[in-house]
Amino acid sequence: MELILAIFVAVIIFWVWKKSRIERDADAQFNLGEMCRKGEGVDQDDETAAKWHRLSAEQGHAKAQFTLGVMYHEGQGVPQNDETAAKWHRLSAEQGYAKAQFNLGVTYNKGKGVPQNYQTAAKWHRLSAEQGFADAQYNLGVMYHEGRGVPQNDETAVKWYRLSAEQGLADAQTNLGVMYHEGRGVPQNDVDAYMWFNIAASLGNKDAAKNRDLIAKEMTPSQIERAQDLASECVEKNFKGCGRPKR
Repeated sequence: MELILAIFVAVIIFWVWKKSRIERDADAQFNLGEMCRKGEGVDQDDETAAKWHRLSAEQGHAKAQFTLGVMYHEGQGVPQNDETAAKWHRLSAEQGYAKAQFNLGVTYNKGKGVPQNYQTAAKWHRLSAEQGFADAQYNLGVMYHEGRGVPQNDETAVKWYRLSAEQGLADAQTNLGVMYHEGRGVPQNDVDAYMWFNIAASLGNKDAAKNRDLIAKEMTPSQIERAQDLASECVEKNFKGCGRPKR
């Protein structure tokens, strides 16, 4: 009887210790939040996920702050609120978390939860892009392409499109194809344009497929064959070093 009582007391002490540790451990709180959000090992429960992410976020955990921002943006486990989403994304972004910087850039670009400000959007996209986040690199390319929030500059647009395209983002590959076709920021080259369109089309981008078929009407059979070969080589190289300006 005394042994059973001792075991029971030990279990209670361990449970209290573990609960106390979790309530202080931001990483553990974040992980619990993700388990509840995704239903991994526990029942899927957005409200409980938001609870744990909030506890972690309030301790300054950047990923938890980002995830809580996403949950407020989507109304997942919490009331939908763009201003609160922007608040948590900013706290995470200020710690250098690239995904949060990207989301904050989108927030300023669209003016959701914050006053619309293209220059501030470009600032956050740049910080994310410089960390290698492909979506931010693409968006920054678009902003330079259109002169939105930054001085219009086709060469800089191509730079960011290329960095994103080399990570396999089909939208960036499509826009890079457009730049080659129009000779904007790079020497005009329909072989390279077709190559990028073909690659993006193979990834499911319908605009790229349409563009590829349109410029094919202006190309010779040998040019098309060369472009298809380059596309295959580019995929084998994991999109790196493809279609660079000829010197």
